Amino acid sequence: MIKFEHSIFALPFAMLGMMWGAQGWPGWTKFGLIVLAMVSCRSAAMAWNRIADRDIDALNPRTKTRAIPAGLLSLRFANLFLLGSVIVFLGAAALLNSLALALSPVALLVTLGYSICKRFTPLCHFVLGLSLGIAPAAAWIGVTGTLDPRVLTLVGAVLCWTTGFDLIYALQDDDFDREHGLRSMPQTIGREKSLMMSRVLHLTAIGLLAWAGFLMGRGVWYFVGVGFAAALLSYEQSLVKPNDLSRVNLAFFTLNGFVSIGVFAFALIDWLTTH
Repeated sequence: MIKFEHSIFALPFAMLGMMWGAQGWPGWTKFGLIVLAMVSCRSAAMAWNRIADRDIDALNPRTKTRAIPAGLLSLRFANLFLLGSVIVFLGAAALLNSLALALSPVALLVTLGYSICKRFTPLCHFVLGLSLGIAPAAAWIGVTGTLDPRVLTLVGAVLCWTTGFDLIYALQDDDFDREHGLRSMPQTIGREKSLMMSRVLHLTAIGLLAWAGFLMGRGVWYFVGVGFAAALLSYEQSLVKPNDLSRVNLAFFTLNGFVSIGVFAFALIDWLTTH
């Protein structure tokens, strides 16, 4: 039901926020707690999504084989997994610092809220974007106990990037959403306009990534990473057409995983070569 590798979208950006906030390596304890908080929060969000959408998933040909509607996992197990993930997340936040603990309910509200937003607003994609976007700020808070306004630029970049690729993923379900009264941008404004919105968001994300590097005084290697991300996102956008969704999974899962890992890898090289 829960693929831990789904955390790969936000985790590298959390590691970037951690590295910038700590001015390098924060130590194994804080590193471990941040990873634990990230994975448990993401797992809670995925579990709640599967629980909240179980009846909808059962009706959708694309999702009816998911664990709960297919009968592979019981609702009771899913609820216990959700509860356990929330407890682990709150515990990790408490062990980091008081600000991380105080803001942990906000993080849960955002990350769990996406699943119900699509029932009443096509802006649900932006809620998902925010749920991943807060990762670098959360990691910064985890290592410093404070929030620096500069990291908010990185939050905006991840928000725009995530919203952009979720718009692409949502193209698969526009007919289903329309038939069952669910809200999404493709269902509301159509595939062509949704793809255009996705492209604008990805262009904005690249601009914000570059601006974050400028604010943090980063070097050449970081901006090479931004260029690498721009190239991958350009390729991703070329794969999907309004009348051809055959390569959506490549665009959604594979390329975006390389975007997040690539940006962090180049940022790490940049940090190691300048310190």
